[in-house]
Amino acid sequence: MKSKIVLLQGGISNEREISLETCTAIKKALENLEKTIFIIDPKNFTNNNKINYHSMLNKIKEYNCDIVFNGLHGGDGEDGTIQKFLEDSKIDFTGSSTYASSLSMDKNRSKLIVKKLQIPVPKFISSSNKNVNIKKILEKLTLPSVVKPNASGSSVGVSVVEKIEQFPKAIQLAFEYDNEVIVEEFIKGREITVAILGNKPLPAVEIKPQKGWYDYFHKYTAGETVYEIPAKLAKQEADKVSQYAITIYNEFHCRDYARIDFRYNGKDFYFLEVNTLPGMTELSLVPMAAKAVGISFDELINRIIEKD
Repeated sequence: MKSKIVLLQGGISNEREISLETCTAIKKALENLEKTIFIIDPKNFTNNNKINYHSMLNKIKEYNCDIVFNGLHGGDGEDGTIQKFLEDSKIDFTGSSTYASSLSMDKNRSKLIVKKLQIPVPKFISSSNKNVNIKKILEKLTLPSVVKPNASGSSVGVSVVEKIEQFPKAIQLAFEYDNEVIVEEFIKGREITVAILGNKPLPAVEIKPQKGWYDYFHKYTAGETVYEIPAKLAKQEADKVSQYAITIYNEFHCRDYARIDFRYNGKDFYFLEVNTLPGMTELSLVPMAAKAVGISFDELINRIIEKD
């Protein structure tokens, strides 16, 4: 049983505030589990807005912990960067490995791999050219379309484009968060997500924003989104999306826990992305799905630590 835990929180990505909320909940659970907790914020080890990993790792080693609970979201905390430093230092940590983290954060690579698995993927175009040729986009995609940074989470920098004249602003916004942008077809239908704990899928969740789409505001504002757990799917449908999710999880070599997002048009489930460090706030989907099968938040955190 692991008793000494380093909790990585905050960081310097554009999802810092969500990480701090996540870690407030995780810290409370760790206290309930009577763990010894050491909190480290990578932001406290920055120089010119770059993390001094050697300094941070030396601090982690000082604590002689049993495991690092990675409560970061986005950026270096989720894209494999911090994972590699921890792996190279032989420090155990929660969440996916360097490979899975890097792959999952890269939406372009992710979609290409999932497509090879014969799992539906929305048509998409990726570009690192800020002067994207909108005419060429519309030769392949129809409106509405979704414009997003290639490597970002929490719907940061994401726009749903319904009119041609909205493209320039949406593309500019996406490039503010990454040097590569994805434009993909908008699949009309239902938003379905499947969380994986250990190596087993939890019940599928349907996400129903009160208005518009599931953007940053709807994700993190209480009362703005309705969640149906389990999603109202026929058994065959629920089995299908769960099988898609576990297939992707295994193909990406994810571990401990993750969440895979889909759009369902009534005929098939279209893969959107893998979240290797999904949120753990009171509005987060993994704790909701776990609760639906009788796993309390404290038990969820304990299972992740103990890698059950």
